[in-house]
Amino acid sequence: MSELKYKRVLLKLSGEALLGDQPFGTHVPTLKSIAAQVRDVHALGIELALVIGGGNIFRGMKGAAAGMDRATADYMGMLATVMNALAMQDALEKAGVQTRVMSAIEMHSVAETYIRRRAERHLEKGRVIICAAGTGNPYFTTDTTAALRANELRAEIVMKATKVDGVYDKDPVKHADAVRYDTICYRDVLAQGLKVMDSTAISLCQDNDMPILVFDMTTPGNIEKAVRGNVVGTLVMADATVAGRA
Repeated sequence: MSELKYKRVLLKLSGEALLGDQPFGTHVPTLKSIAAQVRDVHALGIELALVIGGGNIFRGMKGAAAGMDRATADYMGMLATVMNALAMQDALEKAGVQTRVMSAIEMHSVAETYIRRRAERHLEKGRVIICAAGTGNPYFTTDTTAALRANELRAEIVMKATKVDGVYDKDPVKHADAVRYDTICYRDVLAQGLKVMDSTAISLCQDNDMPILVFDMTTPGNIEKAVRGNVVGTLVMADATVAGRA
């Protein structure tokens, strides 16, 4: 373990990460690819907890914007995360990784109920846990869930796996002169309104000095590079010196 920077990691995956080249649902080859990366990292001895969004199936905010009751829409979004968690569990176990899906909403037929001490025990026994159904409450995103679970489970870092290679000062798709940050502090993320995680998640990490790494998961091996402490993506942390590159 001496060559590894982190021993316990919270990995946040968006629901959109499971889309592949589809407009909706779960792309099984993409799911298998992610599971293979997680398997390889887990094999190093890393204790892994996953939080997966549900945006590939249903997004609560979008339903609310279309006129649905916000709480109802958010509960539907939570159920979408359970579907994704079960899909990831299937892919991981077929890859030889023991897992447990733990839901913030009780549904005994398909998942364990999330209990912090039980989740920690699973991690200690070498199981990957997949935290589903958000916090179990409407008005909270899966980004906030990731920040909450990371702090509860005493993870050393939140790793947010995305389709971009870090945090930029502006949209790199629209602006050729966008600058990617290597490091940035929480307060600058909030002050600049950067789309790292929602403000509740950032504030929770800031209050508890929980670093956040934003990196590109579409590059094979990046998750392993991250846990080894190699420079990938953007590290958000307390009192970081803002450093970036075009």
